[in-house]
Amino acid sequence: MRHSSRQQAVHRREPGPERTAPPRGRTAARWCWTLAGLLLVVGVAASRLSGCAARGSDPVGTVQVARQPVASAPPTSGGASPRPLARSVPERLEIPAIGVDTPVVPVGLGPGGTVGVPPIEANAPAGWYQYSPTPGQVGPAVILGHVTVGQYGNGVFLHLARVVAGDRVVLVLKDGASAVFTVDSVQTVAKSHFPTSAVYGSVNRPELRLITCAGPRGADGSGYPDNTIVYASLATTS
Repeated sequence: MRHSSRQQAVHRREPGPERTAPPRGRTAARWCWTLAGLLLVVGVAASRLSGCAARGSDPVGTVQVARQPVASAPPTSGGASPRPLARSVPERLEIPAIGVDTPVVPVGLGPGGTVGVPPIEANAPAGWYQYSPTPGQVGPAVILGHVTVGQYGNGVFLHLARVVAGDRVVLVLKDGASAVFTVDSVQTVAKSHFPTSAVYGSVNRPELRLITCAGPRGADGSGYPDNTIVYASLATTS
């Protein structure tokens, strides 16, 4: 899905004040250290978050993380949240509104502290950033997906920008549980202004981030200038 504008676009909700309540427990501690490490990399050199393979010398496109402080995720509706789930890695992702039903594989950190990406292959799955909470735990679980996959054509998140507030996202976990999220907002932003705090920062309830590339691809097929980010919060579990 292409976007002609590099200006940040937020559907339904505007960015709100930063929420700083930390997650709890051992997983939370690991997440805080991971976040600290990511922000340290940002301070030294622009980090890269991938999810948009393209044709050209750089087969995976990159997201340049802003060095300046950025706004937190747009606020979500009030009300009691479901009880958080125990840690269990995601195995499948469903987004019925755009026809996504895909396996999920873990991705870690690559050379230089860059966030890893799903494999560059036909029918490439989505990737869960394994140093983020698992879906349903307190904190922002981060899922990456390609918009295109080089010579293999369209990626699993080709139509991610068509998601709207209120849409449902389902993560099926290894332990058999399911975490159902409701989309709160969708943001398209230039990679040069990637909202690091909004995506990776601490929140006090289970949330979800879905990320892919956006905007018109370079004439040489080298990559995309923007990112689409979906913010969602846990609605139900089973």
